[in-house]
This record gives sequence, C-alpha cells and structure tokens, in this order.
Amino acid sequence: MYFGKTFMAIIPARGGSKGIPKKNLTLVDGKPLIQYTIDEAKQSKYLDTVIVSTDDQEIANVSKECGVAVPFLRPKSLASDNSKTIDAIIYTINKLTQNGNDYDYVVLLQPTQPLRKYWHIDGAIEKIINKNVDSLVSVSEVKDHPSLIRTINNDEILGNLININSTIRRQDFPVYYKVNGAIYINKLNEKFSSNTSLNDNKLAYIMDRSYDLDIDEPIDLELFKLLIK
Repeated sequence: MYFGKTFMAIIPARGGSKGIPKKNLTLVDGKPLIQYTIDEAKQSKYLDTVIVSTDDQEIANVSKECGVAVPFLRPKSLASDNSKTIDAIIYTINKLTQNGNDYDYVVLLQPTQPLRKYWHIDGAIEKIINKNVDSLVSVSEVKDHPSLIRTINNDEILGNLININSTIRRQDFPVYYKVNGAIYINKLNEKFSSNTSLNDNKLAYIMDRSYDLDIDEPIDLELFKLLIK
C-alpha cells in the first residue's frame, strides 16, 4: 500500500514457449527464471499481493514454493501464442473480484525481464501516485538510435525511419526511449479494459539501460547467465 492505495502485482507466465522451451522454469544459477521476478516483487514495500497467472501446473507449483499465490490456473485459451496479456490480466482481476479481492492498481511484472529490481517497482509506484495519473510504463534509452535505422523496399532502396540528419555527432542526437517491458502499472477504473494497450501507458518510469534484458531467445539466456555471475 502507498498513500492509502492498494497494489496487486501479476506475473504472467504461460507454459508454452517456442524460442526457449519451458522458458519460465529454465534454471539460471540454480534458480528458475520466474523466481528472479518473484523474489524482487516480494521485497517491494508497496505491493499488497503478488500473484502468478499461469496455465501450467508446474509453473504454479514452483511459484508457490517461491512464496507467492497462484489462486487458479488460467484457461489454455488465454495462454496461446496469439493470446494477449491484457486478456489474462482482465481474467485474473475478474476472478479475484468475484472472491471479494479488490485493488486500486494492477502492476504487471513480466518474468522475461529478470534484471528489474524491487526498488524499480517501488519507484514506479511512487511516481504514478505522486503524478496522479492512470497509467505508467517503464522505458530505457535506446542503444541503436532511430536516425540510423532504415527500412528497405522491394527494390532494396533504403528509407529513413525518422526525418532527422543522421550525420550529426552521436552525442548530439536527441534522446529516445523504448518500452522495455519490465513494469506496467494501471489504475483499475472504468478506463481499464481488454481494449487497453499496455505499451501505450502514458507516464514514463525511466530505467537505466543496464537493467534492460528481455529473455526471448537462447542467446538472451546465455547473456543473463554471464551478467549474474
């Protein structure tokens, strides 16, 4: 709780994964990947509850062993490659509400961002309350500047992504940020629905780029192993 407002964290973790089979349970330095997010969430000063949303019983068992709640499994229809995360969140919130559990804000913590720390979570919560807005998303400064990114048409002709002179010194480039997927916070009101685009949350919580690592491919997992050692 922060300033009288309650916060529920949801960690979405489906069983299927094409890039890395059983990704969320992959052991890294003796811990399943999902535990890195669970451990940080449990250290937060402001999260009132932490829930793992999964369709997989093994993930549910491991999550419970790590000390967080898995009150129910979500349907397989909400855990396919084409499923949207927002639908799994809405399902979880609705099920909890039916059981009399209401919260003011939902905090989405994706387990594929294992470098995010508890102080990032708490800092983001403080910011959304102090700024009095409905939505927040974590961002990191981009490494590859958009002025140097090109599109290629069918004739292999390059096109600029943005209209800016790319010959200026790199240190003179304007700063750009990307949504890094580590933290999403949304107020639970009439505006929050299955039509909500989480990546379009308005308020920015800026994280240092050194904490941005999205585990999507096997090479990302190997990099994570090196970083934590």
